Amino acid sequence: MTSSNATYPGWRGMLPVEDTALAVTDTGGAGTPVVYLNGSYAGQRHWRPVINDLGPGWRHITYDERARGKSRKSADYSFEACVRDLDAVLKARGVERPLLVGWSYGALLGVHWAARNPGRVAGVVGVDGPFPSGWTDTAGHERIRQLFHKFRWALPMARLIGNAARMSAEQHADINIEAHIIHAALEPLLDSLSVPVRYVIGSGEALGSKNDEQEQMRTTLDPVLARNPNLTISAKVASNHGTIVRKDFRAIAEATRELAALTRESRSRP
Repeated sequence: MTSSNATYPGWRGMLPVEDTALAVTDTGGAGTPVVYLNGSYAGQRHWRPVINDLGPGWRHITYDERARGKSRKSADYSFEACVRDLDAVLKARGVERPLLVGWSYGALLGVHWAARNPGRVAGVVGVDGPFPSGWTDTAGHERIRQLFHKFRWALPMARLIGNAARMSAEQHADINIEAHIIHAALEPLLDSLSVPVRYVIGSGEALGSKNDEQEQMRTTLDPVLARNPNLTISAKVASNHGTIVRKDFRAIAEATRELAALTRESRSRP
């Protein structure tokens, strides 16, 4: 096991994983390692404001998931493939007990990875997610497919600003539907989490939601918060789901600092 105060060299490049390669950036240094997990179709560029706010005293590790950002395409875009990608990045960069900071889909990935590897993670910051709620019926899934089909013409343009992947509209929909199913089954996992989780929760609707659906999804977290003291809301912010990382990066950075301080405190106890 490496020393907790070891200094790691920075690195940027393509990491081969299975049939793809992931674009990875590691600032290096001796600071607390923070691994940033992107939204469903987003890339590492979205985390720049958070990284700038935290500053150079931390070890910042970002990467693009398969077919997102600068990463290459794959034959497998499943949630389990994303779990394996996170494993591969941590192993390749020699990261031990990081803080996982995830937005939306990335937050779902963060708590799942923490539940499977509680001794290998210091904590999770969940940015507007994950919530134990999702569309599991045929009507909801058809609505998702229709939405992506309707806006399929816009995906190449959205990709230029990091809001879509190099995938078909059908593949975008498949990822979204799978995430809804996993979210809907999330409550027992959140109940059992033994690592600290700090939520930064947004306001208003997400793209494709309406009639206060997003806010209703957020309220499903309340019973879990009452049962599991490891989960806490750090901040409720004015931004909506899509703009929260850009507009409320300070709240995300502060939640990360809170979690790091809690980790240091727990380690200092006899």
